[in-house]
Amino acid sequence: MAFTSNGILFSAVQIVLYSNLNVFCVDMSTGRHVSVQTGGSITIPCSYDQYYINHVKYWCKGTHWTHCSSVVRTDHPKSTDRASISDDITQKVFTVIMTDLEPDDSNTYRCVVEINGGTDSMIQLLYLSVTPELYVEQQEVSGVEGGSVTVCCYYSNSGDMKWCRMGDYWNSCSALVRTDQPKISGTVSISDDVTRRIFSVNMTDLQPEDSGYYWCAVETAGRDQNTYLHLSVTTG
Repeated sequence: MAFTSNGILFSAVQIVLYSNLNVFCVDMSTGRHVSVQTGGSITIPCSYDQYYINHVKYWCKGTHWTHCSSVVRTDHPKSTDRASISDDITQKVFTVIMTDLEPDDSNTYRCVVEINGGTDSMIQLLYLSVTPELYVEQQEVSGVEGGSVTVCCYYSNSGDMKWCRMGDYWNSCSALVRTDQPKISGTVSISDDVTRRIFSVNMTDLQPEDSGYYWCAVETAGRDQNTYLHLSVTTG
């Protein structure tokens, strides 16, 4: 089975989070490293180009391309005891759900479009580690217009802590505040309790346009460990 990462356009997509987990979509060139707590679940939407609407899509597991074995497929099997896949051709997104994650699930995963008579195309790459290296207590956070919220991010590995809002593309996400600099930017601030290994982000004077997906990240030796959450701001 052959693959390529060329020729695919992709855009930012929503991620749904359950339990204490970390989920991501990835930069196709390198992928992203994410830690998920044991027993957690992840929902991973994979965007694809309109050209591939009628193609079979699948989710595979394996460190190397030639050993990436299919877990679930949009033809069959669409589900196993702990994984499922669905395809929304209107939104051009297929979605993979994995539940009751265990340490043995730690591996490299890929979203792939099958090309009949040609080379299959990888559209997302994920390095999953089922450990409590980085997590937040809640993946759905809500606030009211003019109010404030505080998010606590729990970490195991030391490094530079960052708070980022996702842009149009996952790899376009830039840090709003960092524990090195700047620690305050407008209505957002960050602080780090190194003894308890918790860094906190405070957002004040919330506005409806602040609603969206954010991540806590720890940068160590040029690599980010990420965990995601969704913020909803409602009007009074």
